[in-house]
Amino acid sequence: MSNSPGLCRLRNLEVLDISDNGFRGPLPSCLSNMTSLHALDVRNNNVSGAIPSSLLYNLKSLEYIVFSGNSFEGSFSLASLANNSNLAVFHLVDNHNCLEVNSEEPPWSPSFRLKIFGLSNCMLNKDANGVIPSFLKEQHDLTTVQFSHNVMRGKFPNWLLVNNMNLAHFDLASNNLSGIFNLPSKLNLVSMNWFDVSTNVIEGELPPWIGSILPKLTYLNLSNNLLEGELPKTLAKNCTSLSSLKLSSNNLEGQMLPRYTNLGRLVILYLDSNRFTGISSGLLNSSTLLVLDVSNNFLSGTLPNWIEDLDLLLGLMLSGNFLQGPLPLSLCNIELERLDLSSNNLGPNIPSFAHVKIMKYLHLANDSLVGHFPEFLSGATSIVTLDLRYNALSGEIPRWIGSLMHLKVFLLQGNNFEGSIPLDICQLKYMSMLDLSNNNLFGKIPSCLKDLTFGEYGDWVPWGFPGGTCTIEYWELRGYKVVFDFTYCPNDVYSYVEIDILEEVNFRTKRRLESYKGNILKLMSGVDLSQNNLTGSIPSEFGYLSELLALNLSHNHLMGPIPETFSYLKSVESLDLSYNNLTGPIPPQLIELYALSDFSVANNNLSGRTPDRKNQFGTFSEASYEGNPLLCGPPLKSCNGSNPKPGTLPSFNHTREDDSWTKAFLWTFVGSYVVAFFGVVLFLYINSHYWYVLFELVCKLIPSFPRF
Repeated sequence: MSNSPGLCRLRNLEVLDISDNGFRGPLPSCLSNMTSLHALDVRNNNVSGAIPSSLLYNLKSLEYIVFSGNSFEGSFSLASLANNSNLAVFHLVDNHNCLEVNSEEPPWSPSFRLKIFGLSNCMLNKDANGVIPSFLKEQHDLTTVQFSHNVMRGKFPNWLLVNNMNLAHFDLASNNLSGIFNLPSKLNLVSMNWFDVSTNVIEGELPPWIGSILPKLTYLNLSNNLLEGELPKTLAKNCTSLSSLKLSSNNLEGQMLPRYTNLGRLVILYLDSNRFTGISSGLLNSSTLLVLDVSNNFLSGTLPNWIEDLDLLLGLMLSGNFLQGPLPLSLCNIELERLDLSSNNLGPNIPSFAHVKIMKYLHLANDSLVGHFPEFLSGATSIVTLDLRYNALSGEIPRWIGSLMHLKVFLLQGNNFEGSIPLDICQLKYMSMLDLSNNNLFGKIPSCLKDLTFGEYGDWVPWGFPGGTCTIEYWELRGYKVVFDFTYCPNDVYSYVEIDILEEVNFRTKRRLESYKGNILKLMSGVDLSQNNLTGSIPSEFGYLSELLALNLSHNHLMGPIPETFSYLKSVESLDLSYNNLTGPIPPQLIELYALSDFSVANNNLSGRTPDRKNQFGTFSEASYEGNPLLCGPPLKSCNGSNPKPGTLPSFNHTREDDSWTKAFLWTFVGSYVVAFFGVVLFLYINSHYWYVLFELVCKLIPSFPRF
């Protein structure tokens, strides 16, 4: 972008909008000569390098500056804006590199009156302990404050709300702000529709007047703080425009919603990871509800039958509670796309779901289920995740499993399934995670598993109501429309339906249970067939699963060698082949697995020399190889500088001390033998009767022995 001779000639240009054009490189220095410029928009390119302070210092006529969505780096001082007296919009969010922004040094005073100020994903005031920019105390016309992901510290800035009564968009998410959430009761922020202070360290109870001072809210996110107490009645009664309410990961308690609520436009409700104890019928007043997440609370009893009256519900997450079965049949009549009932006590049976064809994510782990594989799932042709772990299901894995063509995550760990692994699993071409561990499966591992992708396809089937982006036109600048984009539309509840619940999957890798969600889940792939009764050899075709990140075949009865093709598992991070009957050497080519961080072949019958301690193999301890008596080499016992042949005992080094000990042992043994021999002879010589008995015995055993 620095080579822009044509652009540099436009010295009288008033509006420059080069957004969304894929420009790379630093900002052209010649922009400093465009002294007539009123609007500069370079958003969503790949502009890099530093933001020249001289650029903004010279362009004193700028009213509108948008640098968002680029890759700026280095340091930038907001003091360079001091002389931009007409500045109304400054937006620098979603920067992709590390950019240090300083608002306190050198000391300065603003000459402008901002309407929109956005600064996120930056290192703000690193040398001043991450304080909130003090110049904002002189701003009283702000309508938008976006300050997320800036590592800011200090008390929650109530003064920002007091000073700017026209605020509509307030976002301080993902910082380190602390203190009591004490909104002044005399505020009347009638324009506020977006309020997000999630992922901070804010504590205390929600102010009882919160719904009175923020009556026009459409989006409220207070998740991941230290809030406690019950939900205020004014919040549930006065915020009639609220479409998204997120209160996850706090210490809130009582009923999920007060009995008499007036949230008639509520679409998304996140109350997970709190201390709620009751399911309130107040939900019935939110007939537009699409997503309800009350997982990891203290809900008990059975689900109420009126749940079917939430007939628009697409996602229902109730895992990690104390709910009991049986499930109401009314639940099975809702057209759910996602259902998570894991870690309750809903067994022994799960009723059939009438609309299973549209279901994409089903989690029924640890629910005390018994019986065979649920037959109704044969119609779940859209299913992406199926989690039935830690139940008491038995019988065989049905052959119709191959008809679930969209299945990417198939988790059956910790059941009593038996029989062989059906070849029909090989028809699941989009498989990403397969966990059949801790069952009673037997037979050979199907070699056709090589035909599955295991990570090659990262796109997940979308779910939920399609959201939208609303474009707000702020003003017309000299005949040119200057626009500003937000991800919400306050006038239409359905235009902002951000179904952003991230699918979450637990999978054991590197000997521990890990949770994967969001973009990390898209990258994860693994196979776990451990703790079964599988026999035969490991298919060499497994080596061609080049995208596989985790492979666990431990605790089976597998025989034969470790395939040399495993050296092609270039992405594998965890490889566990322990507790089998594998024989032969460990392929030395495995040292080429540069991503490998967890490796075990312990307790087999392997022989020969351990792989050279190079690359990742230089980090593996004796525990990775123990229980193989015929293995030698670092970090095990020495091989005496030679490679023992497979199936033969290795030679060992002997010291002089070893030889001295051996000689002493031999002399002691010989001396003891001689003394014992002569002792017997002397005894027989003295006692003639026993001598005669010995003589007669020898004559019977050896007839040709001469008698005297």
